[in-house]
Amino acid sequence: TDGKTPDMPAEELSKAIQNCVETHKIVAFIKGTREEPDCGFSHRMVNVLNELCVDYDTVNVLDDYYNPNLIFVIKDFSEWPTIPQLYFEGELLGGHDIVNSMHETGELGKTLGAQ
Repeated sequence: TDGKTPDMPAEELSKAIQNCVETHKIVAFIKGTREEPDCGFSHRMVNVLNELCVDYDTVNVLDDYYNPNLIFVIKDFSEWPTIPQLYFEGELLGGHDIVNSMHETGELGKTLGAQ
């Protein structure tokens, strides 16, 4: 969000999440930023995406100014209980465990079109 609507209802925030995952080919909802992940799982997901040399975006679920309540709404939106979450072409690929497993088998690179 733009941080100007801190009391954005969950329904509107869900629409904003939907728009985000549809607009960005690869987007990871993480704790912290791409440059400074704020948890080990988010850090590992960023490292995996960097290793694959794919173009991706991140959204900080802990930023209460720009993304108030996102950490709660994203879990309902995805029906996935944990953060980070990786989306590709509008679909949830999974959390850290699934993404890491896909990376280890080479499936993630193929799915994301890594070089």
